[in-house]
Order: sequence, then structure tokens, then C-alpha cells
Amino acid sequence: MMMKQHMLFTLYSICGIVLKDILAISVAATKNKVRGTQGQVPIIQNMTVTEGGIANLTCRVEHNDNTSLQWSNPAQQTLFFGDKKALRDNRIELVRATSQELTISISEVTLADEGMYTCSLFTMPVKTAKAFLTVLGVPKKPEINGLTKPVLEGDQITLTCVTSGSKPAADVRWFKNEKEIKGAKEVNASGKTFTVKSSLQFLVNRHDDGVAYTCRVDHVSLTATHEETTQVLEVHYAPYVEIKHSIPATLEGQYLKLECVPHGNPSPDPVLWTKDGGELPDLDRVIVEGRELTFMSLNRTDNGTYRCEATNHLGTSHAEYKLVVKDPNALPGPPDHALIGGIVAVVVFATLCLIIVLGRYLARHKGTYLTNEAKGADDAPDADTAIINADGNHAHAEEKKEYFI
Repeated sequence: MMMKQHMLFTLYSICGIVLKDILAISVAATKNKVRGTQGQVPIIQNMTVTEGGIANLTCRVEHNDNTSLQWSNPAQQTLFFGDKKALRDNRIELVRATSQELTISISEVTLADEGMYTCSLFTMPVKTAKAFLTVLGVPKKPEINGLTKPVLEGDQITLTCVTSGSKPAADVRWFKNEKEIKGAKEVNASGKTFTVKSSLQFLVNRHDDGVAYTCRVDHVSLTATHEETTQVLEVHYAPYVEIKHSIPATLEGQYLKLECVPHGNPSPDPVLWTKDGGELPDLDRVIVEGRELTFMSLNRTDNGTYRCEATNHLGTSHAEYKLVVKDPNALPGPPDHALIGGIVAVVVFATLCLIIVLGRYLARHKGTYLTNEAKGADDAPDADTAIINADGNHAHAEEKKEYFI
């Protein structure tokens, strides 16, 4: 009996040891599996590609025990499972397939390809990572509307620049002969893309003739350049005229050329020359060639007012030139500097003499007025007597005055 109990105890002990070892092995295996699967996490990243370009989608894992990788599109359709293609789309190709990487490419990307793509690692449980593919819509070449050729001076016109297909919305800018000007912008959504308009409104004048108005589109998809369209204005306006002359002064015998310069669109041609409202003088000596009026040798009979008149379908304008021919012999000669210097010297000398004479006169008559003392000083031995004599003289004068009266 005692032996039987001992055998049972021994058996229980052995079973306990075996069970303990099994549990230890199980825990160790579990730890090793967890440690191994920690590196089995798909690594991907978001991408941005321009419409019409190529998108490369890459999924990587650091450690893999030959578990398959899979790419799926936003509609959850499998594109590639390992190196096996699952979706019939000629634009989608395999680039690289290993136990640690699955890279595929999508060519000729469209806006419909935009969305969330999923890379799956078929462990237990399945592990996934998601990357968003952003597709940039390329704006179309801008168009300028509202311009008719030609326009008339004084007209008010509105130029509108339109570009569509951009994503995000494009930036539209106006330039007038390379100088930026501001327009009124309007943005409208059309599905995933945007249509952008910008308008210019202005009153046309003659200075706008030949001016280039450019509409330029800037967008994130246009990294190296920009799209633009240019329109050159043709403005018709009535003429104005100016006359240019070849010499500043006109003397007998000189050569003179007058040029009539009309400004207008359409160009006013030919021009009409007249003198004093009538015909030009002798054409043998006065020559008209196109817009030029030439005097081969001037004389005083050429004096008068010459008029150039230009006309186009919008109006008529004229300019006048008054010609005065002078006799070169009658012109005053250059000033005689020696004569001028002599005159100045004489004036200065006379002024000095006058100052000296006036000074001597004032010095000679200084203090010659008589006081009462002086009037009585002729017969007086001292000053007091002189004063008394002077008073006496006044008294006598008064007495004489009264006696006379």
C-alpha cells in the first residue's frame, strides 16, 4: 500500500514537471511570435502627382516571414497580390516584388485615380496601412474673350480671361505690357476641378493702340512654367499733326525742310500742304515729296504760314508753321566788347569825379551858419558882450519894425 502511494506521488511529480516545461515552451513560442510580428507592419506614404503623370506606390516591411503583400485601390479592388496582377488595367504595372517590398506604378494618372490606397500584410490578423494619392488638375491654356478688332477711341470694353480644369483653383493674373494690373476674379467648381475667370473693364484711348494685354495662369502643377495668352489692342482714332523743321533760324539762301508728322489710326496718308490758305509757291524751288516740304534756297517771298492737313475716316487735323525769312546782312553783328568796356570806364570815371566834387563842396560849407554869439561878436571884447549886442540888434530890429509900421 505504501509502495503504491509512493509510485503515484512520483508519477504526479513527473507529470507536473512535464506540464511545466510544456507551458514554458508555449510561452516562449508566443513571445518569439510576437517579437517576430512586431516588424511586420506595412510602411507607406502619401503621394501627389500631376494629372497625366506616373504614380509609384511603394509598400515595405522591415521583417517578413514570406507573408504576402497586397495593394488595393480606393474601390477596394485588388491591384497586385504579391507579384500577381489582379486588375486588368494596362496603366498599372509591377515595379518590384520581394518579401519586404511591393511597388507598383500607375501611368497616365487621371483625377478618377485620386483616393485612399491600401497596402495589406496577410499575417494573423491582417495588418494594413493607407496612403492618399492626390492628383493635381492641370489648368487649360487661358482664353481672352470680349475683344474685337479694331476698337474705337472712347469705347468701353471688357476683357475676360477663362481657364478650366485646374485642381486646386488656379491663380489668374493680368499684365499690361509686362506691368501687372488687377482684374476681378471669379471661381466656379465643376466636379473635382475649377473654372477661374478674371475680367478687366476700361475706357479705350489712343494710348492703348498697340498695347499687349496678357492673361497669365499660375498653378502648383505648372512647376517650371506658366500658361498665358496675349492680345494686342488695335485702336482707331482721329489724327493729330505736328510739323518738324530742319533748322532753328531761317535766312535767305538757306535750305529748309518741313516734315508733316500725322498721328492717327488708320494712318492719314497722304497729307495736304497749303500756304496762307492757298496753293504753294513755285514748285521748281519748293518741292513736295510725300509728307515733306523742301525749300532749296529760301528768299523773303517764301514768308507766310504753311499748313499741313491730315485726314482719316474718323476726322481731320492740321498744324501750322509760320515762316519768316531774314536778310543775313541786316542781322545785328556780335557785340563790340571793347566799346562796351570804354563806355563803362567813362561812366565809372564820371561818377568818381562827381563824388569828389560833392565831397569838397560839403566840406567847405560845413558850420558856416551864424549864432547869436557870432552876430554880436564883431565889436564885442568878450562873449557876454557879444550876446548883449546880439540881443540889442534884435531889439533895434523890433524897434525899427514897429517904427516902420
